[in-house]
Order: sequence, then structure tokens, then C-alpha cells
Amino acid sequence: MAKIQFGKWLGGGLGWALGGPLGGVLGFALGSAFDAASVTVKGDGKTSYSSANVAPSGDFTASLLVLSAAVMKSDGKILKSELDYVKKFLAHQFGEDQAQLQLLMLKEILKQDIPLHEVCLQVKQYMPHAQRLQIVHYLFGISKADGHVHESELETIHTIANYLNVSSADFNSLKAMYFRDINSDYKILEIETSASEEEVKKAYRRMAVKFHPDKVAALGEEVQKAAKEKFQKVQQAYENIKKQRGFS
Repeated sequence: MAKIQFGKWLGGGLGWALGGPLGGVLGFALGSAFDAASVTVKGDGKTSYSSANVAPSGDFTASLLVLSAAVMKSDGKILKSELDYVKKFLAHQFGEDQAQLQLLMLKEILKQDIPLHEVCLQVKQYMPHAQRLQIVHYLFGISKADGHVHESELETIHTIANYLNVSSADFNSLKAMYFRDINSDYKILEIETSASEEEVKKAYRRMAVKFHPDKVAALGEEVQKAAKEKFQKVQQAYENIKKQRGFS
């Protein structure tokens, strides 16, 4: 019989409140009746919950799970490829035990109607811009999980980005990291194809600062690792343009 702690992100609930739209969606997990909780997975596959003392965590993972569910539900079906993507991400970032619990939470969230606008307003109010960018980047990964473009999911991500006050330029930059065309490298750097060599260099420096993994260092090493992927795509876009244009 394996016992899994709700862990870092549940004990104290969200960083800002034990309620609000996010608290409502998370329901049983974030109700004020829970100071903390643990889940036990029995040999027969059943789960039970019991009171336990666990450390509080940040709001990033809770927000990520709720917004992931919104994207996954947007086309009316939950694909195995999407669940596998989430499972792989969670296991890589937080370990197998935490991933198992978070997947249970995700499955509960998927059963609910998500008040997307209200949830995003709460996230925007309390989450720094760099962390909101990281969430949008992750959501694009879910949409691309099975290798196809899902228009309804992209529309939902666009809506989420708008609600989170992510600019169109930042949205298109993040989208270009997953959905490439001949101008993707320029979109990633948020410049036109007609930009001068100096403008390309300035754009790279600006984007390198904006998307640097240190911007999400407060979330811990796990999330910072995921941010490096986004940062590396900025670097690669710059290298591609330099090679194409023949400057150093």
C-alpha cells in the first residue's frame, strides 16, 4: 500500500486564498476544511484520503492543472496523448509520487465546468508575468501533444493568454515555438523579417531577458528546468537568423 502526500502545492492551498474561482474548481482539495491532506493508494487500486501535515506550496501547479483541463476539454474529448504529455511533464518535474496525485486531481478537475475568465483573472492578479508566460508555453505543448493542430484548443489558449494579459507579440512568440513556418524564428524574437542586423541583436537580448529561466526561479528547480526549453528556443531562433543572414 503506497502513501502519497498532497505535498508542496496543496498544504497551504494557493498562495493568495483558500477560495475564489481556483479554490472552487479544485473543490475538495482546497476547501477550508483541509489544513492538509494525504492520499493512500491501496493494493486493490482504491484511494482514500486522510489528514496530514504537509508543506504549503505555490499557486503555479494548481493554476497549471486547472488551465490544462480547460484546454483539454475545449474540443470535447480528452486524448490519451494529452494525458500522457501531462503525466510525463509532472513526473519529470515533480517525481512519480507527486505526478500520480496530480493526475488524480486533474481527472477530478476535468469533470467540472471551469469558469475560465474568473480563474484567469485570479491568476493574473497574483502571478508574475514571467510565470504566466511559462503556463501559456506549457499549454501549447498540450495542444501539440499528438502532433496535430487543434483549432479549438488554440482558441482556448488564445483566450487564456488574453485573460492573463499576455500580449499578442508574446502569444505569437510562444506559439511559433511549437507551430513553425518560414517566419517562426522572427516571430519568436518578436520582430519583422525586414528587421536590421542591429534590430535582430537587440531583439534577442530583450527576449533572452524576458524568457530567462531565472525569472521563474522562485518556483523551484523543477519548473525552472521547463523554462529552459523556452529559453533555448529563443537562442536557437537567433542562431538560425544569424546563419541565414551570415552575421555573427
